[in-house]
Amino acid sequence: LVKLPHTTTNDTVSDKAVEKLGILFSEQLLLAALDLIDRDCVIKYTPPWGRSHFSVLGMTGSYAVFPSLHQSCSIPFFCTCPAFSYAVLISHSQITCKHVLATLIAERLSKCVVREMNKDEFTSILAQQTLDT
Repeated sequence: LVKLPHTTTNDTVSDKAVEKLGILFSEQLLLAALDLIDRDCVIKYTPPWGRSHFSVLGMTGSYAVFPSLHQSCSIPFFCTCPAFSYAVLISHSQITCKHVLATLIAERLSKCVVREMNKDEFTSILAQQTLDT
């Protein structure tokens, strides 16, 4: 999943790439992820220490997305949304949620909304996401 097709041009996904993604993901999930990207809902926070953090604005809240966890983890990504908990972790009916997929695609296309921040701003955002979940 982390290795998305390389058939992209500039900042758009080619038809061939969408077709390949359509093999891995349901049409509904793929379209929902692309919609999040189109609506600039994928936020990439870049703190001074360098490691980026991602947040995706969903319909009912903002979710923290971890698109690249340690390789030894059984699931290489995580999202704080309820759909990820249920569909990925509990029922195993999906391999990811729309927020993780949107983050992976947006990052590949450089379509994330980038927000640079200091330590205090970053701490405040993490605290708010903790309260929201």
